[in-house]
Amino acid sequence: MATIQTIGSEEIHAAITQLATAISARHGTAKKLLLLGVANGGVTLAQRLASRLATLHPPLSTATGTVDISFHRDDIGRHPIPKEFAPTHIPADVHGATIILVDDVLFSGRTVKAALDELFDHGRPAKVELAVLVDRGGRLMPVAADYTGLTLAPAADEKVVVALDANSPNRDSIRIQSSTTVSDD
Repeated sequence: MATIQTIGSEEIHAAITQLATAISARHGTAKKLLLLGVANGGVTLAQRLASRLATLHPPLSTATGTVDISFHRDDIGRHPIPKEFAPTHIPADVHGATIILVDDVLFSGRTVKAALDELFDHGRPAKVELAVLVDRGGRLMPVAADYTGLTLAPAADEKVVVALDANSPNRDSIRIQSSTTVSDD
């Protein structure tokens, strides 16, 4: 049986601060910046990033929302829409906005492609960027993150599981463990 590797909350919080600092450096004067968490893994991360951005000097004001990719997944036949899902909620008009898609793990790139499909169903942003907490490599599509908190290199038969506790951030964790039947995106 393989050993489970765990990354704790302190390293995760440092990575989130690193993401927020990089976003602020690039968009410190942005007038229309939207952080959209890819449901479900990116929602809490987008909220955390918005909070950190508001505390940086100078503070960066962002609106946060959710992008539901359920109907744009290329594997919907194998992974039906879950009973508990977060519907798309975009708090402002995307036309002409700078959008930062936020997700917990970047793997194959298929989730990002589905998120872009959903986003463009709502309009045409001026620019779209990608922020991820973990880039685990293994891309199957030509996708790269603009902002990366942690870069990990798990084996092909391992899974990266991110758990961000919305109510108790000190319980946050990232585990690298043997794969199950569910795959990362």
